[in-house]
Amino acid sequence: MADADQDKRPESEQVEQPEGAEAAPAKDTAQLEQELAEAREKADENWNQFLRARAELDNTRRRAERELEQAQKYAVEKFANEMLSVKDSLEMGVAASQEADADIVKVREGLELTLKMLRQALERFEVVEVNPLGERFDPARHEAMAAQESQEQEANTVLHVVQKGYMLHDRLLRPAMVIVAKAPSGGNASGSIDEQA
Repeated sequence: MADADQDKRPESEQVEQPEGAEAAPAKDTAQLEQELAEAREKADENWNQFLRARAELDNTRRRAERELEQAQKYAVEKFANEMLSVKDSLEMGVAASQEADADIVKVREGLELTLKMLRQALERFEVVEVNPLGERFDPARHEAMAAQESQEQEANTVLHVVQKGYMLHDRLLRPAMVIVAKAPSGGNASGSIDEQA
């Protein structure tokens, strides 16, 4: 406000500023312009680093998506390769069984060897057979097809395996289809399967 009052005074009353007063703002301006130029240069450098990092991130994401797609597409490649030898063996067995003078013993041996090859292939991929004959019924791993009275087996015990089940590592691929023992009519009045066993 004092500067505004000073500008309103006539020239004769205005106070003269020292000679160095004009030079100081010019020096400050030059210094500020230099700092501004340095800040812009630093900002440009940071922007370029950001663009490079973003491009690298995009490339990494695309590469990961491509690798995931390839993994999903060819995940069964090793397993399929193992199954080819089993298929070849089965085809040879079918061809041998269709011959007029087919030796049933040799065909059976071929089938047994093929089954062994299949078991080994499944084991390599940690596919485990679930054969619960004589075990307690487990609804998480078994599917009851029927309940049959039995005096030899305890109630809720697997009497007969209709179809074996399979596990892949710790995941159930297919439950074993079973016939479960139940108490004779005179014993357990309900005769129902204990699914909590």
